[in-house]
Formats: sequence, structure tokens, C-alpha cells
Amino acid sequence: MKKRLLPLLTALVLLAGLLMSCAPKPQYKKYRSEFMDTFDTNVIVMAYASSQAEFDALFDIVHDGFVRMHRLFDIYHSYSGINNIKTINDNAGIQPVKVDADIIELIELSKEWNKKTGGVVNIALGSVLSIWHEYRDAGISDPASAQLPPMADLKAASAHTDIDKVIVDKAASTVYLADPDMSLDVGAVAKGYATEAVARLLMEKGYSSVLISAGGNIRAIGAPLDGVRKKWGVGIKDPNSPLAGSTDESNLLDVAFVTDMSVVSSGVYERFYTVDGQQYHHLIDPDTLMPSTHYKAVTVITQDSGIADLLSTALFLMPLDKAQPFAESLDGVEALWILPDDTVVTTGRMKSMLRDMGGATAQ
Repeated sequence: MKKRLLPLLTALVLLAGLLMSCAPKPQYKKYRSEFMDTFDTNVIVMAYASSQAEFDALFDIVHDGFVRMHRLFDIYHSYSGINNIKTINDNAGIQPVKVDADIIELIELSKEWNKKTGGVVNIALGSVLSIWHEYRDAGISDPASAQLPPMADLKAASAHTDIDKVIVDKAASTVYLADPDMSLDVGAVAKGYATEAVARLLMEKGYSSVLISAGGNIRAIGAPLDGVRKKWGVGIKDPNSPLAGSTDESNLLDVAFVTDMSVVSSGVYERFYTVDGQQYHHLIDPDTLMPSTHYKAVTVITQDSGIADLLSTALFLMPLDKAQPFAESLDGVEALWILPDDTVVTTGRMKSMLRDMGGATAQ
């Protein structure tokens, strides 16, 4: 009986294998949706899924994740039951604030890269950035009366930007600002950190073909499941286009082809206002306390979207003789700079990822 049982089991296994190989493979379809209720940004989610229901579940994960992160990193609004960045700022010089682990991680990441970049990226620059924010909003609301912030005010505020006075107690999960006149502004990292956190959650849940576009922060998961492409095509905006905020083909400098990577850009076309015919953008040099004038735009490609976000700001604020060697020294990081005269400079492997400059394809 045992001798006959073994061939029978083998036959059943072979039959099961044949049936599985003959079973129809899942048919994936491209889905797309978006929301605009977080980070003052239009977030677009594209994915290949086997059904609308599967995509809807994926989309809910993305939206819920962004809403949560937005509330944690908000510097303007309070939310019931949540200690966020605003709560930390409100308690500067008063007491430590117990916060969510994601706030601790974001601040620790920011402090790490503050040291790596020689202080160029500083989340403790809030006192300076808040002045620029006030004048920019006023200038946008009433362009005829637009003014620059007084340098005396900016210099006075810059005395309260020492990131070493941001005290993190990981064991107690608290953050304390030791200077009562300082404040945090996490705009250089928050959106990228949120994008990366959501992407990792999707991957943990088994999603394998997703593209998240959160303004200038784009995160690719896997490759498009269309049976044709092996990489996602991500547009790099042309800062000279009248519609630089658009990703239409006519408004692009080039297209980068990536998989499991982040593509993050910073440029003069984002959040600016005009004073006496000159535009002033939001990327403030911590040394001059004025908008940086080294470039029109910078694009960074690396895996982690939070790090890419920080680096796109850092490399925008550094002069090229410092920015390029610094980027070249980082493993897994590629960068592109567009200079004021429209000259394009890249790190070593960046062009090989670009369609027009390097002949790259989606294959």
C-alpha cells in the first residue's frame, strides 16, 4: 500500500502544479486618484492593481498616512489629542513635550543631516522662516505693497536658531526647545519623511507597483505592472517653463527612469512672491538669511524620500564647488543642478538615468 501511495502523491503534486500554471494570471490595471488636504500639496497616487477595490484600499492607506503625518508635523494648527511640532514650539523654554515616535525620528534625522551638511539644513531656523512666511503671504495677498523683511529683524531672529538647543530625550519620547524664542520648521523634510513612511507601509502590506507624487517629492515602489515597462518615468521640471509646477511633457527638462527610488526637486518656481519686479522664493540661506541664488533648481535621486527631501534643500543652498563633491561622496545619491544661466550639472551616474541627456529608457 505504501509503495502505491508515493506515486499517487507525486501525481497529485504534478497535477496541482499543472493546474496552477494553467490558472489565469492576475490582470493588472492602472488606477489613479489624488487628494489635496495635507501639506498644502496635491498628492497623486498611481498604482497597478487587480481591481478598483484593491486600489481603493491602497489609496486609503496613503491618504490616512499623509493625514496623520500632516497633523504631527504641522507648525500652524493644533489637533485634539495630538502633541505636534506646534505644541513643541508653543512650549519653547517652558517644558519638554511628549511626542509620537515619528516626530522623534524626524528630528533625529534632521539633526544628523544638519551635521553632515555643515549646518546648511536647519529645522531650528523657524524664527527666521516665520518672518519670511509673513512677508511672503502679505506680498501675495497685496502684490502692490509687497516688501522684503527688514534685515535687522532677520538677524535678530537668527540668534535663536541653535539646533543644539533642540533637546531630544528618546527614552522619555520628549522634545524640548531650550531657547524660549526659537521654533522648529520642518518644511525641508516633513513631506519627504511622510512620503517614505507611507511607501514603507505599502510595501509591508505587499503592494508592489505604486508611484506617489507629493508635489516635488516622488516615490516609486517596484515597477509598472503593464507588461511593457521595467521602470517608472518621472518628469524633472523645467524651471524656465511658465507652468513649471506642471508635469506636462512640454514643461519638463527631462525624464528620469527609476524603480524603488525617490526623485525630489527644489526650485525657485515654488512658493515665491515678487518685490519690485524680482522674485523671492522660500529656500533661505542660513548664512545670508536671504533666498539662495546659486541655482534655479536641484533634483536628487536616492531611495529614501526623507533623505532626498533634505538633500534637495541642502544641495540647493550650497555653492556648486561644495554641493557637487558632497553629493558625489554619498552612496546611492545622484543629483542635478540647473544654474542661473541654464547650464545643467550632474553627478557621475545621473545622466545614465535620464531619457534626453543620457538615452535612458523604461526597459
